[in-house]
Amino acid sequence: MMKGAALRRGLLLAGAAGALATASGLFIDYGLRAGTSFVPPAEDVCVVAPSRVVAPHPYDPASGLGVHDPRPIPADARCPVCGMYPARFPRWAAQVIFNDGAAHFFDSPVDLFMFLDAPERFGTTRAAADAVALYVADFDSGDWLSAREAVFVRGSAARGPMRGPDLPAFADATAAQAHIAQQGGQALRFGQIDRGVVAGLRDATHAQHLH
Repeated sequence: MMKGAALRRGLLLAGAAGALATASGLFIDYGLRAGTSFVPPAEDVCVVAPSRVVAPHPYDPASGLGVHDPRPIPADARCPVCGMYPARFPRWAAQVIFNDGAAHFFDSPVDLFMFLDAPERFGTTRAAADAVALYVADFDSGDWLSAREAVFVRGSAARGPMRGPDLPAFADATAAQAHIAQQGGQALRFGQIDRGVVAGLRDATHAQHLH
């Protein structure tokens, strides 16, 4: 009896030691990898509480980029309109760069246009007139395009980051028409996206999120 009890006690102690070693290893591994960039799957959905005051990211002279050039989206950058993380949506992202080189990043073109329509609504002291460069991601390649030169598609079946209608952007009319042939919609230039277009997209995409 005594031998059996001692054996069971030894097995339990060995099991506990093994579990502790495994947990310690996982903790150390997490600590080593915690600083690495997170790359979400393509179907990832970001659902976060809106962030009403988002400070623009300052220009970094050490980046090697021009003060008004498009720049990579920081992993921690949040959209000033909805609070989502634009770096998770490279096919939809947009950015505005102000005269001093500071930048705001957006998870989609709709949010960029909403911001430009009424920046003060989102807790910023910046005015739309302070924006000297506007960029949107090419929906096909993810490359940055000048928003003023891009062709947008309104009414596409492609759903934006908030799973609502948005404005996928393309480098030229040919690429936009190829998308329309598959997903439907209407091609619009930057100047055609007026307050009425923005209001309709805002209501369809953000009605349940923005109050």
